Amino acid sequence: MSASAAAGVKMVAAHPCISASQGMLASRAAVSRIETTARFASCPKICCSRPLSSKRAGFVVRAMSGESTPQGLPIDLRGKRAFIAGVADDNGYGWAIAKALAAAGAEILVGTWVPALNIFETSLRRGKFDESCKLPDGSLMDIVKVYPLDAVYDCPEDVPEDVKSNKRYAGSSNWTVKEVAETVKNDFGSIDILVHSLANGPEVTKPLLETSRRGYLAAISASSYSYVSLLQHFLPIMNPGGASISLTYIASERAIPGYGGGMSSAKAALESDTRVLAFEAGRKGKIRVNTISAGPLGSRAAKAIGFIEKMIEYSYVNAPLQKELLADEVGNTAAFLVSPLASAITGSTVYVDNGLNTMGLAVDSPTITS
Repeated sequence: MSASAAAGVKMVAAHPCISASQGMLASRAAVSRIETTARFASCPKICCSRPLSSKRAGFVVRAMSGESTPQGLPIDLRGKRAFIAGVADDNGYGWAIAKALAAAGAEILVGTWVPALNIFETSLRRGKFDESCKLPDGSLMDIVKVYPLDAVYDCPEDVPEDVKSNKRYAGSSNWTVKEVAETVKNDFGSIDILVHSLANGPEVTKPLLETSRRGYLAAISASSYSYVSLLQHFLPIMNPGGASISLTYIASERAIPGYGGGMSSAKAALESDTRVLAFEAGRKGKIRVNTISAGPLGSRAAKAIGFIEKMIEYSYVNAPLQKELLADEVGNTAAFLVSPLASAITGSTVYVDNGLNTMGLAVDSPTITS
């Protein structure tokens, strides 16, 4: 998940599978609050013994005795298990989604790009993410298990020798999509929620006319086909009635100068695939499939495109809602989409960008202001 960026795509300049929580950009990096917790009056208190230990298994999130009777219309994901592909730090959309799902009661598993695995797990164990792990009830989000993942490779046979021998992959095993799905099945049996928060465009800073075939196909492979592969391999272990979401960006349908390397094409493919996968997964496994078109977030990964701050400023000035877009808001939307409250929503692209997608003119344009 490297370099794919642009207003709603989180990427990591180095490689496709690192948390490209797509919508990358919103000046607030760490996500420490989830404001619409449904004020989770109905949400359980989260029991969290310091993060994970990748050897840990079993439910960690459970309702505590003495909890008051839920009131209102809560987002309740207690008893649900979520696998979030593409989390490698605490400041992107993938992390925000994990927090929202945890606040609603879901058990959290994550897939982290192999070269970033050690740093991520070490930071969790040492409490470096404790502040951004805080949930609305004051407890800390507990990530039950972290899996090494490189979604560019479907199975061991696909991995080239130079990657196998790369020291950044040393010490890790079973990290292709097929192997991760099998390991999750062995560890937990099944999941209910699948989140794709990955993107990578090795040539994202190049105009499309200057993008090589290799760079273009790499963007498609890491940013869109990776979702097809994840759903293909995880669908057999998803419980009927479950849901899956991905993250896209408005460049799929509008020209965004500077968002190159084939990333706009990858996002367009992702949205088209969302509709087809919604039909196929719906008929085959009763699974709903949606994608969130997120506005710009100032994540580390998003900085790969080089002008994230300008994109955030443009959005602030021109969107109908003139306010900062928070990663929390994308996380809250994700929690809604995978919950029973969205039981009839599938195959949709849901915009979480303060309404910028509705604008046909830039109100700060010199032509308009004059």
